Parts: sequence; structure tokens; C-alpha cells
Amino acid sequence: MASPPVVRFAPSPTGYLHIGGARTALYNWLYARGRGGRFVLRIEDSDQERSTPESEVAIFEGLRWLGLDWDEGPDVGGPHGPYRQSERLERYRQAADRLIAERKAYRCSCTAEDLARMRSASPDPRAFRYPGVCRDRAVPADVRHVVRFVMPATGTTGWDDLVKGRIEVANETLQDEVILRPNGLPLYNFGAVVDDVDMEIDHVIRGDDHVVNTPRQIQMFRALGRPEPRFAHLPMILGEDKKKLSKRTGTVSVLQYRDDGYLPHALVNFLARIGWSHGDQEIFTLGELVAKFDFDAVSASGGVWNAKKLDWLSSHWIRQTPVPGLADLVLPFLGSLGVADCPRERLEAAVALQRERAKTLKELASGIAFYFQRPLVLEAKAAEKTLDADALARVEALAQSLELVAPFDPGPIEAAVAEFLRSRGLELKAVAQAARVALTGRTQSPGLYDVMSVLGRDGTLARLRGARTAPRG
Repeated sequence: MASPPVVRFAPSPTGYLHIGGARTALYNWLYARGRGGRFVLRIEDSDQERSTPESEVAIFEGLRWLGLDWDEGPDVGGPHGPYRQSERLERYRQAADRLIAERKAYRCSCTAEDLARMRSASPDPRAFRYPGVCRDRAVPADVRHVVRFVMPATGTTGWDDLVKGRIEVANETLQDEVILRPNGLPLYNFGAVVDDVDMEIDHVIRGDDHVVNTPRQIQMFRALGRPEPRFAHLPMILGEDKKKLSKRTGTVSVLQYRDDGYLPHALVNFLARIGWSHGDQEIFTLGELVAKFDFDAVSASGGVWNAKKLDWLSSHWIRQTPVPGLADLVLPFLGSLGVADCPRERLEAAVALQRERAKTLKELASGIAFYFQRPLVLEAKAAEKTLDADALARVEALAQSLELVAPFDPGPIEAAVAEFLRSRGLELKAVAQAARVALTGRTQSPGLYDVMSVLGRDGTLARLRGARTAPRG
């Protein structure tokens, strides 16, 4: 029986957690959680000029908002720390020294000018590979140098990718690449391999832009005397035009979706389905994703971003969220609209009525804000069109007819309105739109009797009677 997998998500804190990174983290998390494994969060901050503490915090925040917890990491600790590359520099030096001692790496003192001359003298400068000039030179440790890894010049390096199948790369296309800079900072491939070895990572799940790095890393694992992990290279996320996802969408922070009012599980459900499928099923609980996710069903070709599907999933999960919890979630969005006082009973009634129509929490807040606005500001065009002198007189008379309705629920309200219309020889259209604008400030809303019920008797009567003097904007 296979041992539980150990996976890692290793972002660079040079920006926010974006969509591609979030899907990679999700697939790692699902694979580990579905098999009783460990999910390690590692921060690859060796690029000291571009890495920022703010970006690291934003990555943590984005993962937590999505509900992706980790078993080991910079903030929670663990037996394989430290978990920031900037705190592991001595470990990289030790690993490089060992490879040098075993003649699997060497110090190289070639300067940028030296490399430029070699490149220009090459028959094809674009295909230039470092020719190993310093391989057999004993460059002293006190001379400014980089450390280069000895790549094999013949044969192939291959692996059975969990998504793409068998991949073979000719070793002659590789070069003795730099693994340690003069300042002791590791380059990406070496740092990742040393960290994966130390943290006992046995499955590397990442985007397929890393396929080019894999043969180099496999050679480094072998040089360090460790078996390479299993690799799974995830398909690129494509735009709706089936081309590379635009920067406008691809680089948007996950937290922007939070701020736009998407529920976290809606985004999780959506991201899981970009490149992975389970029959025709579109909607998954988190438990179902954990139980059903596997690489057998991950497509080797790109998954397509579909904004309409995200909205559809978001509206579904809003409808599935219990009203009390949804009311809690919408409060901050109401606050951003200037709504401060939300009586709980009215809030939950408004949420229950509106949630069928909302794709996001922001939409939900916008749809129910009028219940709580004091004073209610009427849309100027709507008021001008519907609230002439005769209409105002009718809605004021309607208020009088609603005074004794009990209970103040949609059914009794509808009966009272019907009696009001009958007694005056009017049709519903003679009063409905004017009453709607007086009650909501707009021409579109949920059913009129439902709105009245949510506003309550006092709120309904006050708005009908106050329409004549209500502010317009």
C-alpha cells in the first residue's frame, strides 16, 4: 500500500495569490487530503529584491479564504523548517559543497563578459550552451564564482508524468547550469530540489510551464542520492478564446474575488473544474472534491476560463448557504454601501427574498440595501416617470388601506390591495409601479407584496406616505 503523499505549494512572495497559483495549491491540497497526506507551504523568497512581507501575508490570506489549510509552513512550523528559502541559505551552501566534493558540481569564475564572448563565437548564439570551461579548473573558493551543476552530456532524462504521461528529454539539450550565485542565493531549480529533499516531498504538482525544469531537477535529485518525486504538470488555464489567459484575468488576486463578493467555495468549485472533470458533474461540495479528485481525470490540454460558469456556480452556492450565515456574509458589503443599521429579522427576510437573484454577495447587498436606507433616495428618472400628482395621491391612499392588515404578510397584503383597487375601480397597474418606486426607489424589485412584508407595516406606511417629499438622486 502506498504511503500517504507529501506535497507542497511553493509560491514566490513577489505578488498576490493569483488564479493559476490558487488552482495549483488547490490540486495539491485535494490530493493530500484525499489520501491522508501532508500539505506543506513553502515560501520561495530567494529573489530578495522583489519579495515582500506584504505579498507573503496576502498569499496566506488568499489560501485561508479558500479554505486551504497547511500542515507545515512558515507560520505554523513543522519538523522540516525553516520554510522560507531566505532562512535556508546555509543548507544550500552545504548541499553545493557536497556536490563539489563529489565532482557533481564545480566553481565557475567565468564572467558575464566571458559568457558573452563564448555566445557570440558559437555557431548558433541562440542555442548556446555553457561548454563547461571551468569543469576541470580548480577555482579557489575565495575567488568570486558561481557554482555550476554537472549535467550529463549523453542519454536522456525521463519521467512518467501523472498528467502528461511519459516524457523524455535528450541530455544534450541541457547545460551545466548555475545552482548557486556568488552571494550564496540558490537558483530556482537547486533551491527547489534541496527543499524537496529536506521536506520529504514525494509528489510535485505544478503548472506545465515547469516541464522544462523537470529533467534538470531530476538530475539534481539523483546527484544528491535521493529518488525523484512523482511529477504532475497541470494544464495551462486558457481564456475563453482558447488562448493564453490574459493578464487582466490571470494576474487578478484571489482576494479580489473575495472583495467582489464571490463565495470561497464557489471559486474552489470553479477552479477544481478547470482542467479536471468527474463525468458530467459540475457542482461539488468540498468533501466530494477531496474524495473524487485524482490525476487520471486531469486533462493534459489547457482548461478554459469561463466567467459565466463562475457566476453560475456562485449563484448556486449563494442559494445553498443558510440564510443566517448569508446574512452575516453580506453585512460588510452593506456597510460599504453606507448601510449601518440592519435589524436582524428584516435582514434575514431580505436575504431570503433576494438570494435567488444574486450571483455575488456584492449583488445581494446592492439588491437589499434599499430596505435599510434612511432616508430612501428615489432614483430621479424612476420618480419622475411614475410619481406624478395622481400617482402620489393613490399611494398615499393605499397606505391608509394597509393600516389594519394583520398579520403583515404577503397574502393579507395582497388581499388588502385587491380590495383597495376594487373599491376605487382601478387595475393593479394604476398603483403597482408607483408604489414600487415609493418603497424601493427603483423600478425593478422583488414582488411588491414581498417587499412590503419585509419592510413591515411601519416601514411600508412611512415610505408610501413619504414619497412626496423623499429625496431624489
